[in-house]
Amino acid sequence: MKPDNFSAPPALPCRVSVVIKALNEEQRISAAVESALCAVSAVGGEVVLADSYSTDRTVERARAYPIRIVQLRYPQERCCGAGPQLGFQHSRGEFIYLLDGDMELLGGFLAQALAFMAAHPDIAGVGGQLLEQNTTSLEYIARAEQAHTHLQPGSVDRLDGGGLYRRSAIEAAGYFSDRNLHSYEEFDLAIRLRSLGLGLWRLPVSAVRHFGHDAPPYQLLLRRWRTGYLCGLGELIRASAGQPRLRLVLGELRELRIYLAALLGWLLLLSVPLWPLPAGARLEGLGGLLAAPLLLMIWRKRSVTKALYSLASWSLNAAALVRGLAQPRRPAAEPIASRVLKEPADFRSRPARRFSPPASC
Repeated sequence: MKPDNFSAPPALPCRVSVVIKALNEEQRISAAVESALCAVSAVGGEVVLADSYSTDRTVERARAYPIRIVQLRYPQERCCGAGPQLGFQHSRGEFIYLLDGDMELLGGFLAQALAFMAAHPDIAGVGGQLLEQNTTSLEYIARAEQAHTHLQPGSVDRLDGGGLYRRSAIEAAGYFSDRNLHSYEEFDLAIRLRSLGLGLWRLPVSAVRHFGHDAPPYQLLLRRWRTGYLCGLGELIRASAGQPRLRLVLGELRELRIYLAALLGWLLLLSVPLWPLPAGARLEGLGGLLAAPLLLMIWRKRSVTKALYSLASWSLNAAALVRGLAQPRRPAAEPIASRVLKEPADFRSRPARRFSPPASC
């Protein structure tokens, strides 16, 4: 076991480091690791599993593969921003690909992304098309319906769902991901890179399959409140305060306006008892304020179920926005305390070798 903050010697050549961030992904981790090993076998590189102190068999199953496994030393530091930065600390690739533990990296993408970046030195990161496998969850259905422009091919403002980044660009931006963020870590990286005049691009090529969490929508929403995931936007605003990139946060995140509107709506509801009107009129006003957004969303969504979920999600996210703004911060570039659980056998003696892929690669 290595000491805290141990990192790999940078001198050994390595083309691509695929960093897999995971927390309790025992059901999908083998497929994620195998897909990453197949992908780097074609271009040369390594796979690093950054584990956020899983309590299931994620690490046990990953030990079967020739990869580096690193883990948070303190479970209380779990958050979406800590995982990528932990993996980056222990990686040595000229390029870094970020993969979630519930994803599978598709063959051929890395080679095309590397070729694109070689031809475009001003591009800091390249993503591909994310193939969503969860087609039943209300959350993922809503995402598909929104058709975000940053998921379309071409120049984009962020690489949600993972991407291939230049190490030199990440180092210029200060760090890979902000260890304080419980979400929005990829958008934070994007605005730091863009503030340096670097671009991001999405290719019209399938890059990953994403399986997502198969949980009832309201259960998933409450779990994200408990884990702090919903606080990410407030944490991002706090992290960007006083920085030039704050204007990008305030101007480009449409959901921020929605959550602020939800906060104003709740403040208006709470003000009803103070209205200088008879009790009956105040009660009617309260009913109207509750009914109006619901009816509007039913009309827009053409579904009572989707409308109720949208309103519940916005309300909880609005509360989490305030909660995130109040969260304390640690220096984002400060090394994350960690331990190395496994190294590939040939790690120190010679350059990274190619993984011998199974016939399925």
